[in-house]
Parts: sequence; structure tokens; C-alpha cells
Amino acid sequence: MEMDVNYLLHRQQVSLMRAQDSRSPGGKAAYESLARSYTDRVDAYRRENQRLVALAH
Repeated sequence: MEMDVNYLLHRQQVSLMRAQDSRSPGGKAAYESLARSYTDRVDAYRRENQRLVALAH
């Protein structure tokens, strides 16, 4: 299922803010990992969009 890229960007930012506010190293690491996974998904979305645009031209 495809997600809205704005949702992914929002979740990435929330994860980064929660990592910054986390009081425990484990919590910080967990939120940073979530942020990285959202970043990976946004990057994949952008690559696919670039590929589709290139094919259309």
C-alpha cells in the first residue's frame, strides 16, 4: 500500500523530535531508528517519482 509522502515526512519529524526529547538511550535509539526508516521510505518514493517522470519524457 502506498503512503502519502507528507505523512511519511510528518512521522519522520515527529520521530526526530521524540528522539531529541527522550530521556533514555534506548528510547532515543528507537526513535532515531524510526526516523531513519521513514527517511528510507521517503527516499524510495522520490526515486520512484524521478523514474516515472523520466519515463514520461
